[in-house]
Amino acid sequence: MFIVNLNYTKPLNEVDAYLEKHIAWLLQHFEQEEFIAAGRKVPRDGGVILVKSMSRKKLEDILQADPFQMIADYEIIQVEFSRALSGFDTLISA
Repeated sequence: MFIVNLNYTKPLNEVDAYLEKHIAWLLQHFEQEEFIAAGRKVPRDGGVILVKSMSRKKLEDILQADPFQMIADYEIIQVEFSRALSGFDTLISA
């Protein structure tokens, strides 16, 4: 699985101009069951997306289509969890 860490590179008023299209993009990937969770960081200087296992190339292609490409930098972290709290067992890598 991947953790995608977004850091805004523009002021929030510019971020907000892309927000509606970014949310539509997120919903598309939730519907395709590629994303697990997404949300804003606190303080609001970016966001985080949890992504199901896939090839890094596929994830990079998905991220290229995000409208936030105009206002954020992306850090992709691949992780293989070996332990999880009951109820989060699906996060454990096989």
